[in-house]
Amino acid sequence: MTIAEALSTRLTELMEEKHLTAYRLSMLTGVNQTTIADIKKKRNTAVNVRILFELCQGLGIDIVEFFNSPIFKTENIVD
Repeated sequence: MTIAEALSTRLTELMEEKHLTAYRLSMLTGVNQTTIADIKKKRNTAVNVRILFELCQGLGIDIVEFFNSPIFKTENIVD
């Protein structure tokens, strides 16, 4: 799995868990809805840490919790 795929998978997973649409997350964070869609569709392969931090705030989690997933284990990333 590439980093872009891992970010997409994890963001989608957390949004579903929190019952948030891209529109609602955008309203909570100020992150453009297109940016969120680009991450989810794996079009944004270099996500800014600031954007990721803001998304985590909107999701109600720490950035550490975002990366606390087997998805991000070194052996699972091929980039």
